Amino acid sequence: MSTIIGPDGLARPPWAATDPLLMQYYDTEWGMPVRDEQGLFERISLEAFQSGLSWAIILRKRLAFREAFCDFDPERVAAFTEADVDKLLAEPAIVRNQRKIRATINNAKATLLLREKGGLVDFVWGFQPADTPRPETPEEVPTQSAESLALSKALKKEGFSFVGPTTMFALMEAIGMVDTHLLASHRRGSSGIWPGAA
Repeated sequence: MSTIIGPDGLARPPWAATDPLLMQYYDTEWGMPVRDEQGLFERISLEAFQSGLSWAIILRKRLAFREAFCDFDPERVAAFTEADVDKLLAEPAIVRNQRKIRATINNAKATLLLREKGGLVDFVWGFQPADTPRPETPEEVPTQSAESLALSKALKKEGFSFVGPTTMFALMEAIGMVDTHLLASHRRGSSGIWPGAA
């Protein structure tokens, strides 16, 4: 199965074709460029929390995550204390995984340190590949790439955690660094980064 035509006549991949929340996310946000530090830190954090879970779970908890992590302001998150960790572990509206919570705080600190090397945005976007996949079916969508592996290694070297190559490829998809919209999708090429990739 390639795409599914919705009631609105638009073609989407199966994962974004039925759930209204996922559909809206797919139509308006997924695959669009994110080039601000706070927005990128949020995406990295949410991708880490998504690890081992469905994206739908994270998306439904996104507002709660934003409230719990101060809208993912890296300076504020970097200042979290053990008392804040305990508070987050007691917050049922988010994913209460101690390792992921601590990783988010750790990654906020690493984000601040990266400012000395040009900042998180330039660092991450420096791994944009020269080409992008052209999948016709969901099975043809890669789960990682040479670039996501390199980005993962580079971020770990800078002190980040929960940034494995599969998680980083998902990030690259989400922020438009690669275009993995199916060729028949109405969103293919919508990022403006890969105009000739349709």
